[in-house]
Amino acid sequence: MRRFLAGTVLILLMLLCGRYISRAAKSITKSDYKDMICAGGQWLVEAIWNQAHPAENAGMSGSWPDAWGSTGGINDPDPAYRKYNAVKTFYEEHQYLAWYGNEESGQQTPEEPGALASGEAAAGAGGTAQGGETVRGGGAGGAGGAKTESSQDLAAGAGGTATSGYQGPNQSLETITGTLERPITGNTYVLEQLMDYDFLIKHFYSVHTSTTAGRDLMNAKDLLSRDMTMKGDDSKPQILIYHTHSQEAYKDSGPGQTVVGVGDYLTRLLEAKGYNVYHDTSVYDLKNGQLDRSKAYNYALDGITNILQQNPSIEVVLDIHRDGVGENLHLVTQVDGRDTAQIMFFNGLSQTPEGPIEYLQNPYREDNLAFSLQMQLGAAAYYPGFTRKIYLKGLRYNEHLRPKSSLIEVGAQTNTYEEALNAMEPLSELLDMVLQGNRKDSIIQ
Repeated sequence: MRRFLAGTVLILLMLLCGRYISRAAKSITKSDYKDMICAGGQWLVEAIWNQAHPAENAGMSGSWPDAWGSTGGINDPDPAYRKYNAVKTFYEEHQYLAWYGNEESGQQTPEEPGALASGEAAAGAGGTAQGGETVRGGGAGGAGGAKTESSQDLAAGAGGTATSGYQGPNQSLETITGTLERPITGNTYVLEQLMDYDFLIKHFYSVHTSTTAGRDLMNAKDLLSRDMTMKGDDSKPQILIYHTHSQEAYKDSGPGQTVVGVGDYLTRLLEAKGYNVYHDTSVYDLKNGQLDRSKAYNYALDGITNILQQNPSIEVVLDIHRDGVGENLHLVTQVDGRDTAQIMFFNGLSQTPEGPIEYLQNPYREDNLAFSLQMQLGAAAYYPGFTRKIYLKGLRYNEHLRPKSSLIEVGAQTNTYEEALNAMEPLSELLDMVLQGNRKDSIIQ
């Protein structure tokens, strides 16, 4: 103990005298001086930690720096110290995860360079993500906790009605709603295929480099056995539709023709099927009249949490977005002879390749995955080409509030507004299929 205290005092004296030493030694620059201070400070912090936690020092031989190693870490840290190092690494490598939670997927496919063929092969985060999306580093604060904002910062209060004024394509709601009678024109699968991890990932998922999706998580039997049917009373709100990025629009959008108008049409389609739908048209991505998406998920969390507290009967939460892709990519398919924007289900896994993000826990993560996979399989059977691969990313995206939660990308900025509206019809059918549980046996053999 005395030797430790003596060494600590010696280091402090060296740091205090550094200023005068640097003046005397003109060859030592100001930058060198700062590096010396940082290195000494880091060693001192770790030395104090080691003194307070002697368990990890057991069996360590040799004197510093040999026993500590070139990185300043010890050879055999205890679990507490490993956790400390993990958090420190998170600070250094994944700061962007806390602040830049944008959900744009880019235009990647598994066949393109940089796309991941296996969730377990996910690379470390940082740099340029697959599909040309630039991951922005830095940002205020670290990973110790996501900054939250009070509800007073919301650009608009919860609730309200959509203002698009668009009445949808030239079909009546009665014509396009009701029991799904269309034949299977796409692919169906047997459970043994889906239980093959490599097959499942290759055919149904795109895994962003900010996360990893291992075999234990992506268990098709478990995900498909989860009951996603609606049990609520349709005399009360059952489904919440909202828009974290309400200003997302399309290439030919006019006034009010944003994803909020798309959500309004989906609301009316689901209501025509007998569901009680709450459409939250609040603006979460504008602040003081300026577009601000850096905290939109925080603002939206405040808003929809308030809605759910006032309407505990809500079982389904849908965040409707529009993706951002390369200008040469047009996400369109044909559904019943009409140009229809492709959609993409988006799941946040609340984990990086290093492990769970403790401050973004999601108790319903597997339920969220089950919800999107069951809809994806329905689309593969009845609407081939309508859905893109399910996108998995590292953050949570407010999908932790209900088991049946989904973020859904409807087309991209290169789609027309009508193509996006057309997509709501098959989407409403897929939702109804899963919530009623009336087609599961036909798509899984």
